[in-house]
Amino acid sequence: MDFEFPLKALPEVMRGPRVERRRILLGGSAFWGTMIEDGSLRGQLRLDDGRVVDPQTVAHLPPVDPSKIIAVHISYRSRSMETRNKPKPTDTPTYFTKPPTSLNGHGGQILKPADCKYLNYESEYAVVISRTCRNILPDEAWDYIEGFCPALDMGLQDFRDTDQGSMLRVKGADTLLPIGPGIVRGVNLFEQTLRTYRNGLVVQEAHIGDETIWGPHYMIADIARHITLMPGDVILMGTPCHSRSVDAGDLVECEITGLGRLSGRVVGIEAPRAAALGVGHAPTDSPEVRRVALGFDERVPEHFKENYRRAANKA
Repeated sequence: MDFEFPLKALPEVMRGPRVERRRILLGGSAFWGTMIEDGSLRGQLRLDDGRVVDPQTVAHLPPVDPSKIIAVHISYRSRSMETRNKPKPTDTPTYFTKPPTSLNGHGGQILKPADCKYLNYESEYAVVISRTCRNILPDEAWDYIEGFCPALDMGLQDFRDTDQGSMLRVKGADTLLPIGPGIVRGVNLFEQTLRTYRNGLVVQEAHIGDETIWGPHYMIADIARHITLMPGDVILMGTPCHSRSVDAGDLVECEITGLGRLSGRVVGIEAPRAAALGVGHAPTDSPEVRRVALGFDERVPEHFKENYRRAANKA
């Protein structure tokens, strides 16, 4: 069985031609369509009913309807080096979940409550499950993948002190998972580069094949030992170094070459009404919160830090 990279044989889901499926809102109804890859209509979206629309003019919905969303804690070498100072964080992957209500579409608003200081970006690729999957081997896992999506695994790090184990409020709040614009097949994922942009400037970057510790085939087989994965379920595959906090007004984008470019605008909102009554654990600004939210600048490339500072002035 092949757990390492590069893969000995390219799985079918990563062999061309490229196919991208998107789900949009048009006239108050949801429609699926396929991006046109060639000819004079290249870059347009052909809906399943035959109509052709410009994807720049329509609202995008998340292209997934999962029963569950499972995310890995650390799976990129640069992220492990920044946070743990070693190239592999643990012997095997560890996971947390995000509720489906955290889903957000391409171009959507990412909500930052007024009582939270640290809303961090994490660009990732998401794996979408195609059929019921349980008790399989890693080499078999590729046959259970529908495709891949860019994703932003946003996090309210202010709740780290209480939710570090579950990550429930840190990663599970509404709007904290923009995903899309579509689901893509036919692209060799391990030849692609992932980038995060804050107001147009690159603040994260990694070549997926070079930095990956565990591939999706390994993680799917690992999770499916005990948890049945259903069609539409999403697995978030981790982020590289330099996850940092963003401000209201910032435009955050995840670009994965070959897959597409996903965007979300950070919007400030009032604190929850119950917060004024002292309900629940208040957001905190502790050393542990700052350790994660602000990271370790001495362990990341200088140009990320410089772009991050410059981007703060462009909002």
